[in-house]
Amino acid sequence: MSEIKTFTPVKLICGIIFSEEVARKKAQDMLLEKFGQIDLQSDAFPFNFSRYYEQEMGQNLKRYFLSFQSLIAPEQLPALKHQTNQIEKDFQLFFPGLNLSRPVNLDPGYLKASALIMATTKDFAHRIPLTDGIYAHLELLLSKDKVRTLNWTYPDFYQPGYQQFFLEVRKIYLNQLRRSRSAQSV
Repeated sequence: MSEIKTFTPVKLICGIIFSEEVARKKAQDMLLEKFGQIDLQSDAFPFNFSRYYEQEMGQNLKRYFLSFQSLIAPEQLPALKHQTNQIEKDFQLFFPGLNLSRPVNLDPGYLKASALIMATTKDFAHRIPLTDGIYAHLELLLSKDKVRTLNWTYPDFYQPGYQQFFLEVRKIYLNQLRRSRSAQSV
């Protein structure tokens, strides 16, 4: 019989899709307040691989990623998705003048040494039900200097800029794990 172990802590990340910089900045401030310090942020990448969000979010969409300093337990992902969904709902009150029904889309997820997992409310064959209507979506596989996409990887995640960002987050994460383990062994 194999021993059941606790999960290794993971690195919280969040993607922000937006059309207006003022909305992105406010979302980042709210996420910082809710989830703590940011240790890495990406450039704002064009989000032009789908028109799925344009009707509610506007045109010339961009996606921006944040990596948070504190590590989390992976089983927190459903609660984090519910929190970001609530932030999205609250957001409509902040920007009535933008005439957007959805000023931002917040996509929380986590990075572990070997993969990027994103939270979603949409079911599909490759998504794993977690709890409270939230599914885990395996987005990318990661190794030392390589990112591997999957048949279901969203098209925008093929961008080299995204992949470079996640490899940098992975380096930070692995250093955090090393420091944590060496502190525990003392």
